[in-house]
Amino acid sequence: MLVLGIESSCDETGVALYDSARGLAAHKLHTQMAMHAEYGGVVPELASRDHIRRLVPLTRECLREAGKSYADIDAVAFTQGPGLGGALLAGAAYANALAFSLGKPVIPVHHLEGHLLSPLLADDKPQFPFIALLVSGGHTQFMAVRGIGDYTLLGESVDDAAGEAFDKTAKLLGLPYPGGAKLSELAEQGSAGAFEFPRPMLHSNDLQMSFSGLKTAVLSAVEKVQAEHGGIPEPVRNDICRAFQDAVVDVLAAKAHKALLDTGMRTLVVAGGVGANKKLRETLTALTVRPPKQDRLKPAPEAVKVYFPPLEYCTDNGAMIALAGAMRLENRRETGGFTVKPRWPLTEIVKQAV
Repeated sequence: MLVLGIESSCDETGVALYDSARGLAAHKLHTQMAMHAEYGGVVPELASRDHIRRLVPLTRECLREAGKSYADIDAVAFTQGPGLGGALLAGAAYANALAFSLGKPVIPVHHLEGHLLSPLLADDKPQFPFIALLVSGGHTQFMAVRGIGDYTLLGESVDDAAGEAFDKTAKLLGLPYPGGAKLSELAEQGSAGAFEFPRPMLHSNDLQMSFSGLKTAVLSAVEKVQAEHGGIPEPVRNDICRAFQDAVVDVLAAKAHKALLDTGMRTLVVAGGVGANKKLRETLTALTVRPPKQDRLKPAPEAVKVYFPPLEYCTDNGAMIALAGAMRLENRRETGGFTVKPRWPLTEIVKQAV
């Protein structure tokens, strides 16, 4: 079964072909980063128009790379939401029109489900059930995943998502848009302990998170440095980046430990753009679960299996949508029509019997 996947939720146009028997056949991605950098953020109208220009050429490139034709496509999957309304409509219109012309089913896919399943694109794949940490510019959530469509929200950020906090902090430091990745790069040059920022809700005894207060703490530090030096010296900026990143990673690692301990699961899947962060990957890969001290039957820490998508599939891409579409079609025979859902909690996906 060959599924064409269309991703257009924000500022990246992704198209991919996924063969349920052989795996990913081809994928192409166009990023609008340079176009939006001039404005310091995504301009929705420009994003929508650019998706329209890119979808047909990218599809043709995928078919050429895979050695396939339009007639070989068995289904078309597209991102139905959440995301920018106009951008979603561009992908939905194209996917539905193409599917109709081919006489093939169209499969609406939840954007976050695509991210959640993206580690299955790697050679080393996780098995259900597992804990998923979805960590991106728009979402930071812990989910218990027991199967396709069987998701339970365990906790999430009550304000800024981790990726959003990275980008906003980068802007405070004068880094160009999008600054999250650059902040992470500079953090590697910073000195540990030069600054100490709070770990919000670290000991809240639940899986809720907050990153807006951390961002405020960085702002206070930046204003103090600017008052003393008339600017931000490069070494100091790097130290601030290091301290900020360490604080975010500490919170995510502590919450991941609690999620695994509370559920009894020992498999962790990390997906979303922030999943590409080197420090986060190193910290979570080394994670072990330490049972409470009163549990004398399990005195030793237990190993955790941690899975990440390949780096090229951490950010938005068509491959994850094609994969999710193929799995949904295979497991549920579920198809849909021409609708988009700019606001769509992942928990609204209801499990259905196979």
